[in-house]
Amino acid sequence: MGIFDKFKKIFNEKEDDEKKEKEKSLSLEKNISTEKDKKQSESDKRINLNKSVNTDKEAVEINTKINSDLKTDIVESSENKHINSNANKDSLLENEPNLLDKKIKLDSGIKKTKDSFFSKLARQVAGKKVIDELILDDIEEVLISSDIGVETSLKIIEKLEDRVKKDKYINTSELNNFLKDEISLLMLDNNDNKISLKSTPHVIMVVGVNGVGKTTTIGKLAHLFKKEGKKVLLGAADTFRAAAVDQLVIWSDRVGVDIVKQSMGSDPAAVCFDTLQSAKANNYDIVIIDTAGRLHNKINLMNELTKIKNVMSKVIPDAPHNVMLVLDASTGQNAIEQASQFTKATQVDSITLTKLDGTAKGGVVIGISDQFKIPVNYIGIGEGIYDLQEFNKLEFIDSLFKDANKI
Repeated sequence: MGIFDKFKKIFNEKEDDEKKEKEKSLSLEKNISTEKDKKQSESDKRINLNKSVNTDKEAVEINTKINSDLKTDIVESSENKHINSNANKDSLLENEPNLLDKKIKLDSGIKKTKDSFFSKLARQVAGKKVIDELILDDIEEVLISSDIGVETSLKIIEKLEDRVKKDKYINTSELNNFLKDEISLLMLDNNDNKISLKSTPHVIMVVGVNGVGKTTTIGKLAHLFKKEGKKVLLGAADTFRAAAVDQLVIWSDRVGVDIVKQSMGSDPAAVCFDTLQSAKANNYDIVIIDTAGRLHNKINLMNELTKIKNVMSKVIPDAPHNVMLVLDASTGQNAIEQASQFTKATQVDSITLTKLDGTAKGGVVIGISDQFKIPVNYIGIGEGIYDLQEFNKLEFIDSLFKDANKI
């Protein structure tokens, strides 16, 4: 090997050594950098973790404070409500409506019945300038389907046939006026059959099937009498239905009248006896007795009414002075059937029709008044405590036929 070759070998080895040293240096720097990044990353994680912990801690503190504030508000609201309810029971009651308010409420209460009846009628006479014998059957169908009742509908149609034969033809406007007049003649005027207070205490016994609104009617009726300045006592003689007594107690508290009650399952006649004894001893003006809801085909329950009436008459002669049958207007023809069966089983002196505002079957008022010749004394047209209105035939008919030609 020559000198030149030796120098070349030495030079190459040196270059390789430098290259290796450089690669080693670069590798070391890279490791240092990686280690640094790793440490930085761990540091950042610790910082971020601390931040997250602090944020969560702050969130917990904020939520704790919010819950504490809410809890304080709820307690204060509950306390205030409790104080207000004890301070004045009458604050739970609505403002007493005036005559205009009552009229507006009546109009809205029978709107569904009105719209249904006259829309059906309008469809049958649409496009006809006169009413003749050919469409009398269609009008009869409208009357029956509006829950006026078969008997009452036939009476109206017979009168209408006579009118058509006499005048040959009548137009739709005259038809509405005719129906208004005939319905007014058929319905019993209750002005002479209102609840009389000649004897005190005056005893009203409320009957009807379950679910018609007896308890609610009693509460609202007690409120009406109290507003008139009467001293009212309630008797909770519905000892069969669960919570019936409790519901009547709630109404007595709400209205602010006294109540006589016994435990669940007690003899209803015994409750009535105690109620009337208390009424006599404490000079009450009006006694309203709640009785168990009974189906008209349950003979034993219907016979029990006779027992209750006999017990009452031993304490106060001629009691009960008024047996009030409560019917649900929304049941339509079934309400007429209930009235038929109850009048066969016991004396019924007056009728209250509830839930008129929620049904298009309000025509049942007309049929019941005509068929049974029993005065409809009250109608329920809403949920409010003032929404039990004394029934007035003329006002009812005026509301029913108001703007009828525009429907």
